[in-house]
Amino acid sequence: MHGRAAGFAGRGGSRRARKISRIATEPMTRAISPAISVSRLDKIYASGFQALKNVSLDIRHGEIFALLGPNGAGKTTLIGIICGIVNPSSGTVKVDGHDIVSDYRAARSLIGLVPQELTTDAFETPPATLRFSRGLFGKPANPDYIDKVLKQLSLWDKRHDKIRMLSGGMKRRLMIAKALAHEPQILFLDEPTAGVDVELRKDMWQLVRSLRASGVTIILTTHYIEEAEEMADRVGVINHGEIILVEDKAELMRKLGKKQLTLELRDPLAAVPPGLERYGLTLGANGNELTYTYDTKGERTRITALLDDLQRAGIRFKDLRTTQSSLEDIFVGLVRERR
Repeated sequence: MHGRAAGFAGRGGSRRARKISRIATEPMTRAISPAISVSRLDKIYASGFQALKNVSLDIRHGEIFALLGPNGAGKTTLIGIICGIVNPSSGTVKVDGHDIVSDYRAARSLIGLVPQELTTDAFETPPATLRFSRGLFGKPANPDYIDKVLKQLSLWDKRHDKIRMLSGGMKRRLMIAKALAHEPQILFLDEPTAGVDVELRKDMWQLVRSLRASGVTIILTTHYIEEAEEMADRVGVINHGEIILVEDKAELMRKLGKKQLTLELRDPLAAVPPGLERYGLTLGANGNELTYTYDTKGERTRITALLDDLQRAGIRFKDLRTTQSSLEDIFVGLVRERR
């Protein structure tokens, strides 16, 4: 009898332990769940054109994620679906665990979108536009927050002007302010610096950094790949509606980036001399430069052997320089491979 009681107690204790363990791990699971989770997403338009093909993608909380791809690759369609502007054909999208279809109000309240096209009421003032946008999401009035956003985006001095009187750059700032009006946790920037001046671009990226520091997740599409190279934590490449790569930026450049050693020759060459073909040298600049491309991950770069062989061949150089592949070089190479 005592043994049976102990057995029941053991089984009950085991069940309680499992329950406690499950409860203890639930907050941790929520904490590490993606900010956005896209699973097997397709979009086929009525014309039959398939804009997205089986797209799966997770975006982490608090990161800057750069989505790169040529025109027509599917970037804007993907953003439109996540933001509730375009209906998916199949697949699921969750925003911080909220399904964009069955729980669309909660999902959309977490998102701010800065679209490519400027869409504002031309006869309103900037503060009125922000108050209206905030009200659409059911947020209570907060004049202090609106003032703060206007000041952050250098719109404070224009707060009494009608929007139609603002310059193109100021209107672009206003679109960002409008997207931030309801205090979203996720911000989409769809080509935010297209056609704006250098000063505004720098202001925008300073704001992006401050938003990321405050915990906002930022998804960026851009044609200025140097911006992605400078700002992004991770990079995704989309082409013909398919995600072809998602990688940490630093890791991507380490894996796919190559270095080049360029030698400026004392005397021009008509061709690469016999015996040096194994290095895959490229002759350029009217025969005045030799370029050697090598993999920094390789056990041996063969640079020392190359220099020795050049000396034995009587080829002398007056200068040398090294360069490394940029993110743009890598992007162009990836897109060409998938054509």
